[in-house]
Amino acid sequence: MTLNRKALSGSALVVLGVLFVAVLLVVNVLFRGARADLTQGHLYTLSDGTKNIIKSIDEPINLYFFYSDKGSQDIPQVRAYATRVREMLQEMASRSGGKLKLQVIDPLPFSEDEDRATSMGLQSIPVSAAGDKIFLGIAGTNSTNGQASIPFLQPDKEAFLEYDIAKLIHELESPKKPVVGLLSGLPISAGMDPQTRQMRQPWAVDQQWTQLFDVKNVDAATLKSVDKNMDVLVVVHPKHLSDDAQYAIDQFVLRGGHLLVFVDPDAELDDAGADPNNPMAAMMADKSSDLPRLFKAWNVDYDPHKIVIDRARALSISMGEGQAPVRHPAILGLTATDLNRDDVLTANLSTINVTTAGFFDLSKDAKDEKLEPLIQTSSDATTVPSDRLRMLGDPSALLADYKPVGNPFVIAARLTGKLKTAFPDRKGDGALAESKDDAQVVLVADTDMLSDRMWVQVRSFLGQSIMNAFANNGDFAVNALDNLAGSSDLIAIRGRATSQRPFTTVEAIKRSADERFRAKEQDLQRELSDTERKLTELQSAKSQDQAQILSPEQKTELDNFLKRKVEIRKELRAVRRQLDAEIESLGTRLKIINILLMPLLVTLGALAFAWWRAQRRRAAQGAHA
Repeated sequence: MTLNRKALSGSALVVLGVLFVAVLLVVNVLFRGARADLTQGHLYTLSDGTKNIIKSIDEPINLYFFYSDKGSQDIPQVRAYATRVREMLQEMASRSGGKLKLQVIDPLPFSEDEDRATSMGLQSIPVSAAGDKIFLGIAGTNSTNGQASIPFLQPDKEAFLEYDIAKLIHELESPKKPVVGLLSGLPISAGMDPQTRQMRQPWAVDQQWTQLFDVKNVDAATLKSVDKNMDVLVVVHPKHLSDDAQYAIDQFVLRGGHLLVFVDPDAELDDAGADPNNPMAAMMADKSSDLPRLFKAWNVDYDPHKIVIDRARALSISMGEGQAPVRHPAILGLTATDLNRDDVLTANLSTINVTTAGFFDLSKDAKDEKLEPLIQTSSDATTVPSDRLRMLGDPSALLADYKPVGNPFVIAARLTGKLKTAFPDRKGDGALAESKDDAQVVLVADTDMLSDRMWVQVRSFLGQSIMNAFANNGDFAVNALDNLAGSSDLIAIRGRATSQRPFTTVEAIKRSADERFRAKEQDLQRELSDTERKLTELQSAKSQDQAQILSPEQKTELDNFLKRKVEIRKELRAVRRQLDAEIESLGTRLKIINILLMPLLVTLGALAFAWWRAQRRRAAQGAHA
């Protein structure tokens, strides 16, 4: 009987083993490629826009991930980020149905792979004093020998890793230059200056646009429809556009065209009313621009007669030769804190200069529309009528009766949503009453930011124009056009969460200690100032022949300060020691939890489960008995 039981037990184990292997094979076949992303922020889940771009690939695309594996052995941050990039590329390749072919290459020094990486536009960066360099970039080719690359993947741009790779794939899938229409009421492009009767040079931003895009000028006077082949329409300073022109823009946006608009309550480079014999006429001329019917239909509030001023961001300017610079609250130098760090247009910019800018907001009737700020003022801002600046002599006059509203004003924004037509009465062939998909519009309430004087110095050297940018206005203009020139799927990809998980508790401890440290330092500085003041008062009360001799009062005051200085220094060291002790205590607690407590809980759980099973077994045996 015992032998039969052993045979049955052995047979059962064999059967279970066979079933286990069979289940694994079936699961491997049925669930091949299935993944579960359990990370915070879904790091490994592609956005819908990326998935659509991958699905739209017609011809195979080759991606080459050049990563110096051996050269980055001692750089853990680079190695961790390289793993993140490789996993993202592998995820995209696995969803492409074989259309994306990925190769991971370690370009060793003085190898053919290193030469290949350089020839494909990748850049190496030095990582040691000995001159060692590493590659961390992506290159791609398509079936027509088209080529594109990301020269170097910066770990601090991880939030836009998916966007950058998807943009690279989109460029290889659609290698032609995007077609851009430019409708401008300002002399941005090269042409004949009617006043000087000489050829004028194009603005620096126009030179950048024409290098990257196929820019075609659009005549506002004759505009009745926008060419369907245009990917983006740029409208700069639209003054008194006819209804036909506004209707053409309206329908272009509703049928899926992307729009970039620059309006201004006071365009300083507008030559309206220019008359050398009557400078007052030019000063009093209306230099505002607006798209009133379109903005109203799109539920965008914009007042062409109000200018935003901000004393916290005011730039210093010279009002005349030999005069000291003064801060002008209508000429603003906006910093990185005023830019949207979650949008690819402004994420990596640091400075934007604007002058006499307007502002946008959504109207109370807005439902489907969404206005996402890109550039905004500080909270210490307010508005003034544009007329007030026309006769302004002293900029400080704008600060009279200055009352900030307490919230920032939006100078540039991304408008999305289902937009309705501004011309519901027009029922012609193909007229659209509403956009089928979410519209993509970027609005900017300043045209002067495009002018050279606000962001770049241009000089001629050996017949070439050399640009020295001191602000990121040009980068913003190029980023906006580059983003809008892509597909709607590409525009929809936003910044993602990063794989870096900071120790928030440790950072909070450090911040608290730093605040206490600074408070102690301020106390020391305050006491030092008080002591210097008292010593000065005692010194001034002495006669001239005693000026070099310390009085008993001075000596006592100085001794007291030196004693107090030693005490405060001790307190500062105590704060630092307490910081180290708190961090070490936190580390000890985490070690106890991970090394001792968790295994103990698992063991107790296992013992409890074993006891429960034993109790059930005994109860079952008692019932059978």
